[in-house]
Amino acid sequence: MGIINASKLVFEYIRRDEEGNVEGITRAVDEVDLDVKQGQFIAILGHNGSGKSTLAKHINAILVPTEGTIWVDGKDTKDEDKIWDIRQEAGMVFQNPDNQIIGQVVEEDVGFGPENLGVPTEEIWQRVEESLKAVGMYEFRKHSPNKLSGGQKQRVSIAGVIAMHPKCIILDEPTAMLDPNGRKDVIRAVRALNDVEGITVVLITHYMEEIIHADKVFVMDKGHVEMEGTPREIFSQVDKLKSLRLDVPQVTLLAHELKQGGLDIPEGILTTEELVKALERLK
Repeated sequence: MGIINASKLVFEYIRRDEEGNVEGITRAVDEVDLDVKQGQFIAILGHNGSGKSTLAKHINAILVPTEGTIWVDGKDTKDEDKIWDIRQEAGMVFQNPDNQIIGQVVEEDVGFGPENLGVPTEEIWQRVEESLKAVGMYEFRKHSPNKLSGGQKQRVSIAGVIAMHPKCIILDEPTAMLDPNGRKDVIRAVRALNDVEGITVVLITHYMEEIIHADKVFVMDKGHVEMEGTPREIFSQVDKLKSLRLDVPQVTLLAHELKQGGLDIPEGILTTEELVKALERLK
């Protein structure tokens, strides 16, 4: 069994009008199956309302399935006795870092989680140092979080989760509020955690450029998983992605249009370097 397994996962929520009367039921996640192995980098894509954030909240047991089951490291999220174990093993990073940062000084904020777990003081400081170094924020350890940029704050949020020593980190649109440089920094930090520390990463996003290095991609629409495969397999289907109202990286789109124009270029080009090489081969 993998670190995260979902079987026929369904989540429904009740819609109410202003008076509180039931208007109807919306199925936000509709019979989703997932199998994530320890150490994988998984990306879940979809436009707003596709169900991807609702799915993310199941991995951390913030939400419990209406039907079906999700297991985190073999533990059923419906088992109330296991909730704290699950949340320790599957750390969650949200869209807005300001909602996650509570300390007045960066290192205190990162140490807050382990302290709550009853980790001995000496080990807390070890974890704080390791975590801040892992996201490239160690030199800011004495700074006030309020003085940091959005990207730096988000990296501190991620460090706070790493300090809990989770097996898996779920990032729910962690770059949605950041500028392009902040986005790059955060994704670089996340990739390093996956490559170097071997932490399983589940990245929820609608930015195509962020999923290029994922091991596997799930594309959601209306609560269903509509596509799954490697980034190259997903990006080879430009027209299907467009039909799901998703943007495609500029370089993938350019390569796709050149191929349609008659050039012998492979589908699923992911980077500028790949496109350059493909064009050089045509000489």
